[in-house]
Amino acid sequence: MIVLWLVLVIVFIVLATAKLKWHPFLVLLLACFVTAFCYQLPLTGKTGIAAVIGTGFGNILGSIGLVITLGTIIGLVLEKTGAALVMAESVVKVIGPRFPTLAMSIVGAIVSVPVFCDSGFVILHSLKESLAKRMKVSSVAMSVALATGLYATHTFVPPTPGPIAAAGKLGLENQLGLVIGMGLLVAVVPILSGWWWANRFLHEALLPTRRRRFATATAHCPRLPLLSCRLWCRLC
Repeated sequence: MIVLWLVLVIVFIVLATAKLKWHPFLVLLLACFVTAFCYQLPLTGKTGIAAVIGTGFGNILGSIGLVITLGTIIGLVLEKTGAALVMAESVVKVIGPRFPTLAMSIVGAIVSVPVFCDSGFVILHSLKESLAKRMKVSSVAMSVALATGLYATHTFVPPTPGPIAAAGKLGLENQLGLVIGMGLLVAVVPILSGWWWANRFLHEALLPTRRRRFATATAHCPRLPLLSCRLWCRLC
């Protein structure tokens, strides 16, 4: 029963933030109260619901709150000044046009360290689209590579709140250098996995063009066999 309540609370958090678009802080706070009621914590006293939530929240802010605040400020500065975009363009120039999806994955991984991943995706969207057109590759592949790179470092590398909170729970709040190093090492796996998966859609942009050509062929030559039209589209 304990596991069931935990699963239901997690489902509630996901649906409330992703589907209903509620503010994450309010959703987490409400989830704390719901979890406390489910586990039958007392309403008052030192072990009461309000005391437990307040103590836990205060301990997290006391250990990692300053790092999260400073990291958020740095990310906003990089976002508003355009420095994140300059960093991304520099990486693309170094890697070159041979590996567009790898360049996009690395760009996402670098930008997502100081900037939140959702903001990073918005910032890099125009760069992604221009690179896809310039290198004649699929925008879908570039989006997959960018998203996996962004989420890899956002999930594993401080100063984003998630890995810092995990470090605080493990008693590593005074060893953030170690957490950053291990986070970068672990993040390599999803970055490379995302790059490999993105390459599956590298030439997906050619498919709509072929479909249009096929439709044009069947419209102008309705008596030709279907196989001949498909062959004509291939040759075009």
